[in-house]
Amino acid sequence: MAQITKDTIIGEILDIDETTAPIFLSIGMHCLGCPASRGETVEQACAVHGVDVDELVKAVNEHIKDK
Repeated sequence: MAQITKDTIIGEILDIDETTAPIFLSIGMHCLGCPASRGETVEQACAVHGVDVDELVKAVNEHIKDK
């Protein structure tokens, strides 16, 4: 199982499990197909969208824990 951290690149997460996309969409990250957004870390995306990085990391890890 992959372990997502605040330093994990968004594109890597989507490559691990594309069903995580709705999690990012729910925080307002609607440009997941954009190369720039796929190259951001979770922390960078959270900073841009005003989201608590620890909460998002927890949500993503919970989502992928059985994958």
